[in-house]
Amino acid sequence: MSNQKYDYSFKILLIGDAIAGKTSFLLRYADDSFTANHLTTIGIDFKIKIININGKLIKLQIWDTAGQEGYNTISKTYYKGAHGIILFYDIGESNSFRNIPNYMKQIEANAPNITCKVLVGNNCERPDRVVTEEHGKRVADNFSMAFFEASPKTNQNINEVVNYLVQEILKSIEGKK
Repeated sequence: MSNQKYDYSFKILLIGDAIAGKTSFLLRYADDSFTANHLTTIGIDFKIKIININGKLIKLQIWDTAGQEGYNTISKTYYKGAHGIILFYDIGESNSFRNIPNYMKQIEANAPNITCKVLVGNNCERPDRVVTEEHGKRVADNFSMAFFEASPKTNQNINEVVNYLVQEILKSIEGKK
């Protein structure tokens, strides 16, 4: 993989509470695998995937940040150079949704202004939903972000979220040339 040529290299951060399903999302996207039980991310983990969008090879470095409060100071340094951020909450966990404004403050304070962002209501297959899709869309609109609901378990909207974000990053970068 290291010898493979690519047109762009993008750094994408996965941000949200520990219970929001960031690691499950990443494993489904990068490895097309799903495990209901996995270890909590400590600090940060990442995967690399090369994709083809609009005839361009793009190397994605996708960083899975720890969601625990104690790691927020560690993850601040990883905002540097980020091209895109996927902000997660779990549709069955109201606290993870209520924390979205806190994460947005952290993003605004630490990420480059040009960073493209997407809000994801994760685990949308859950039967015990407490956050409606409409509420998620409203919050995304308030922060000028695109909104998706996704499910690593059923593979719903996993590729669509990342492809949308990468296309937005491409528009941002290629518009400056």
